[in-house]
Amino acid sequence: MAKQLFGTDGIRGRAGEPPLDDPTVFAVGLALGDASRKEGGSTVLIGMDTRKSGPHIAATLAGGLVSKGVAVRFAGVIPTPGVAYLTKSQSYAAGIMISASHNPFHDNGIKVFGPSGMKLPDSREEELEAEILRLRDRTTPGPAANLEVDEALDETYVEHLLSVAAGEPALAKQRVIVDCANGAAARLAPKVFERLGVAEIFGDRPDGRNINEGCGSLHLENLQERVAVSGGRFGVAFDGDADRALFVDEDGAIVDGDVILLLAAEFLAGCDKLPGNRIVTTVMANMGLEKALSERGLSMVRTPVGDKYVLEEMVRGNTSLGGEQSGHIIFRDYATTGDGLLTALMMMQILAAEQKPLRELRKRLKVFPQALENIRVTAKPPIDDVPVLADAVERSSRELDGRGRVVVRYSGTEPLARVMVEAETQGLVDTHTHRLVQLFKQELGA
Repeated sequence: MAKQLFGTDGIRGRAGEPPLDDPTVFAVGLALGDASRKEGGSTVLIGMDTRKSGPHIAATLAGGLVSKGVAVRFAGVIPTPGVAYLTKSQSYAAGIMISASHNPFHDNGIKVFGPSGMKLPDSREEELEAEILRLRDRTTPGPAANLEVDEALDETYVEHLLSVAAGEPALAKQRVIVDCANGAAARLAPKVFERLGVAEIFGDRPDGRNINEGCGSLHLENLQERVAVSGGRFGVAFDGDADRALFVDEDGAIVDGDVILLLAAEFLAGCDKLPGNRIVTTVMANMGLEKALSERGLSMVRTPVGDKYVLEEMVRGNTSLGGEQSGHIIFRDYATTGDGLLTALMMMQILAAEQKPLRELRKRLKVFPQALENIRVTAKPPIDDVPVLADAVERSSRELDGRGRVVVRYSGTEPLARVMVEAETQGLVDTHTHRLVQLFKQELGA
């Protein structure tokens, strides 16, 4: 059954409009409150990023929870992985993050974590969604809750992160430039990196509207410029809720999640901390990653896009490392979701162990040429229900067999179709991408 509210990563939309209007948000609180009480829980944790709409959404949702007799602890501005970590480590009935990740400031969202610190499986989201819609249609929103930030919560998360870096004096010899995206990392990244004495911080002056604006993991230009004049430093950029990280090496080249996964897999395997010599990634991972892992006696499993699907597969297969090309990297020994700050610390450990610059290490991954095109669409019918598109995708896949691949999917959070083509040569990529994009625009384009 198609979900109306939950997408790839929680509920997301324009703040103040469905599904983030007050009646729906209050109903989310009511539904989660009922579920928490039925499961024996009494307290829910709420955190948010720096969007100006965050406090209102958090207070409205908390109003629904409180009206059901559920207590709320409020972490204020904190990264999504901080909410996940605290939910699990402090045994909350649920954790809720108010964030739209990499989206512009006028959007927002609601991410829900179960008591295990994991995002809810699809089946649980479907159940919760049905209850939210039922309550929304039958209930008038009550008063919003008065929320006070508990400063001890984010300090607990910071101490957890620093414990990962404990006993690693070589980290202090590194110099890293950190872009906080004017988002959820803006308060905590300085606490982490300045205690290590290693960082130059920017993108840490949020004003409620500048989250992801010309900064962060989607806009690496400023970081590349700073690295270029830094005299040998490398850089890391987070997204709005700091659950992912991308790097810029000493030459200004972008280091994405595929490279991070390869380097981390080598490192963990060398420490005998990669069970099964296997990692988990998604259908978007470059074929070059699969080849490089195979050459090292390692393997990978692909899942649908979304770090929750990666984690579910990691749990099923008892895997310690997984992630996405976009920079969601899950180190399961320490986290239950992608964590940008943790990824940065782990990469610093890898660099310290290798005693080589990032510019050299990234070249271990020989990438296949790849193109990813986003087409704005008016509808999202199953591809198989549009014969001209299904035939075109099948034709390209057949022609690329053994030399490349095609991945076509819809965005779970935006009205977009994503067409990804990967092949041995740029010419093949260009030919098949152009053909498919034109057909998608013709059939579904806005």
